Amino acid sequence: FLFVPAVEVKIEVVIPEKERNKEEMSPNGKASPLIYKVNGTARHYHLEEHSIASSPYHNPKDMVEASVCHVKDLENGQMREVDLGCGKALLIKESGEFHAVGHKCPHYGAPLVKGVLSKGRVRCPWHGACFNISTGDIEDFPGLDSLPRFQVKIEKEKVYIRASKQALQTQRRTKMMAKCISLSNYNLSSTNVLIIGAGAAGLVCAETLRQEGFSDRIVMCTMDRHLPYDRPKLSKSMDSQPEQIALRPKEFFCTYDIEVLTEMQVAAVDIKSKIAVFKDGFKMEYNKLLIATGNTPKALSCKGKEMENVFNIRTPEDANRVVKLATSKNVVIVGASFLGMEVAAYLAERAHSVSLVELEEVPFKKFFGERVGRAVMKMFESNRVKFYMQTEVSELREQEGKLKEVVLKSGKVLRADVCVVGVGAVPATGFLKQSGINIDSKGFIVVNKMMQTNIPGVFAAGDAVTFPLALRNNKKVNVPHWQMAHMHGRIAALNMLAHGTEISTVPYLWTAMFGKSIRYAGHAEGFDDVVIQGDLDELKFVAFYTKSDEVVAVASMNYDPIVSKVAEVLAAGRTIRKRDVE
Repeated sequence: FLFVPAVEVKIEVVIPEKERNKEEMSPNGKASPLIYKVNGTARHYHLEEHSIASSPYHNPKDMVEASVCHVKDLENGQMREVDLGCGKALLIKESGEFHAVGHKCPHYGAPLVKGVLSKGRVRCPWHGACFNISTGDIEDFPGLDSLPRFQVKIEKEKVYIRASKQALQTQRRTKMMAKCISLSNYNLSSTNVLIIGAGAAGLVCAETLRQEGFSDRIVMCTMDRHLPYDRPKLSKSMDSQPEQIALRPKEFFCTYDIEVLTEMQVAAVDIKSKIAVFKDGFKMEYNKLLIATGNTPKALSCKGKEMENVFNIRTPEDANRVVKLATSKNVVIVGASFLGMEVAAYLAERAHSVSLVELEEVPFKKFFGERVGRAVMKMFESNRVKFYMQTEVSELREQEGKLKEVVLKSGKVLRADVCVVGVGAVPATGFLKQSGINIDSKGFIVVNKMMQTNIPGVFAAGDAVTFPLALRNNKKVNVPHWQMAHMHGRIAALNMLAHGTEISTVPYLWTAMFGKSIRYAGHAEGFDDVVIQGDLDELKFVAFYTKSDEVVAVASMNYDPIVSKVAEVLAAGRTIRKRDVE
């Protein structure tokens, strides 16, 4: 945080020029309808933009003005958090021009002043989301909202900012979205766009379509009983209630006419007739289809796997129940996966004992390398988590119908009141086997850079796909992470509208354990060396993953914003050589 001298700067919330043109007011005070063509037919729609609650742009009482610094107080490429009395803004100077936007990342509230500024955008230091400094628009994920943009004026060498109080307080802005034409005209069993799956990919696809002015029917369907929610929190914050982790409130879906069918499973897709057949026999015709079904957790193959108190964590109810049953009891976690390790960290303080069983010799060895894996393992051990490595479960034993013991192939018997299974997942694509949609040998849907399958009008996104990764010479990869699912959904939506947009994002992920986060950017599959700077014992380090002489990924702990810096370099198409980091 930089000290701001008591000089004047004014900030004002403004709608970006291209969006202001859209919001020409009609006599009734609502935005004039614009026209969008769907299948050759003209449709009318209204665009709306929210600073979360209601539009603040035309209420003078809501505005605040403040002077924040002298023009010479900021060099080119510098950012500063400035206080406007009722909230803060992020002031940026780049190429001689000043910009002002919200100072917090709308995803989890990271201070953007600690992020990375590069070529007209600022990247969040925590999870890599990127925002355009001129418009505030989100350009890379995670997160759904953009930043509010404020007006900057220069008068007598002083920088002034004029801002809406509401935007300063909310620190987020929902991008303009179209509203659907009258739904009463629709046949219930047909939709223009059908989205199978209601995770990040499905939701971002629906929102992007509306942001781009698409005004026809959109239906999302999910096997879950909840509207889309923040799935990564299931293992990181296990007692979260569904409404606390909802990505959007129920009203949002009503406002923008995004229909969500919950507890509905698609059993088959007929690509010739363009019909999705549901498990209960219901059929829905579609024009464009997005498959974003994610994955299904692998089960244990041993005796007793169906027993009560043995969990895969798939829903908020699963996570809540595990916390309740584990409190002051003995927990065994099978699999040192991201999910398994995060659950172990969350339960370590709450349970009587936490034991973790893993086939490898070190957690995260394939992903983070042996040295980082050992450092993480040591942190867990100092927090009372006991590891049983290079072994697996041979049997789950019960007493009076409930789990009592976990027997390992090594012969060790562990007391267990609860068992959580985190041994990986497989793509949830079994229902597509006879469809004609191209599926690879591992069950992943194969898509091109535009998220299109081999079938015209059928797109796929998220954990269930392999796609060409620009960063690794367009090698087909599966990246089952939250940020990537968001971007897949956006690219699919743009190409449903024939924009011809190719995916080029840099994978970015994080894991949180015992109040510490490991951040990671790139794709290090098949890395042959790891260059480590910092101190692994102190858990303050950065690890560069190399293949030949090229850095293909980076991970760090307590070293922000290094991962965001590297992500920005890789996103610009620049190569980092091994000698540069040694």
